Amino acid sequence: MTARELDAAGITDPVLRAAYHRCRELNAAHGKTYFLATRLLPAEHRPAVHALYGFARWADDIVDSTDAGTHPGTDAGLRGARLAALQQRLHSGLRRQSSDEPVVLALADTARRYAIDHRHFHDFMTAMRSDLTVADYPTYADLQAYMHGSAAVIGLQMLPVLGTVVPPEEAEPHAAALGVAFQLTNFLRDVGEDLDRGRVYLPADLLAAHGADRELLHRCRDTGRQDRRILAALREFEALTRRVYDDARPGLAMLDPVSRPCIRTAYVLYGSILDAVARDGYAVLHRRAVVPRRRRAAVAADGLVRLAAARLRHRRRPAAARRPLPPAPVPPAPPAGPARPVSKEIA
Repeated sequence: MTARELDAAGITDPVLRAAYHRCRELNAAHGKTYFLATRLLPAEHRPAVHALYGFARWADDIVDSTDAGTHPGTDAGLRGARLAALQQRLHSGLRRQSSDEPVVLALADTARRYAIDHRHFHDFMTAMRSDLTVADYPTYADLQAYMHGSAAVIGLQMLPVLGTVVPPEEAEPHAAALGVAFQLTNFLRDVGEDLDRGRVYLPADLLAAHGADRELLHRCRDTGRQDRRILAALREFEALTRRVYDDARPGLAMLDPVSRPCIRTAYVLYGSILDAVARDGYAVLHRRAVVPRRRRAAVAADGLVRLAAARLRHRRRPAAARRPLPPAPVPPAPPAGPARPVSKEIA
């Protein structure tokens, strides 16, 4: 965390500053796409975002740690114990608004500053615990129930930090949808990696509709081959994900104008992951599709231009007329289309 960001947020206590800095490190190490977008937020809001995402990354790391050689004691039982200990620290930290654990301390401070509903954090931990025992999802409805805690509540946690030009309850469904869209994108990109962890997030009924199943996924993963049945299921999952982006899109114009460039950038960059998956021939069982650096740079540059314009409009308006400002242009949803030719360009 830069001193400027902490100063702008009014965070002066040295222990609290160090806690927020730790959250920023976690977010920078594990969330490159969203970390880039976060740089477009006003400096005073960045510490809160890093606290929210830093905590989420930390919990997710506990769930996904499987290399006992590198991380001793990461079998399912001990991972469950570590997650339970984190849950207890979270509960205590939110209640006392303090903690001796830096990440929880920053999270509790952020929850207090922005009056974030504690229920969202507890729902998130419920979803993390389910990842220790649930290995697949029979239907998309089952997956949606899981994603409420693992993704939708992240969008709901973020909303008070970002601010809105409409009543928050009007923007909440779109914020939740955006969290789900981002996670569905990750699920599609990480099919092979998740399979190695023993998890399949592609709904079983969606796979079955195309003649595929978990066994076929494993066989293709092991042999390095593709199968038309799996490709068809992946295309349908991509189309489903794009529809969720459609649900999220109206919420962008509901955000505070100075927050829109950040979330718009994240929206476009995550949508570009879907494009990269299609461009790579849906080879997600064998490698991770990556958005080319030049594409990330172009989107970030566009976000900077939009941010500068939003700040200029904000400064020029009288204080009494600053909210709401005219909505910034909203990007179209990532278009669904036929599979693109396979490209080996991985950046």
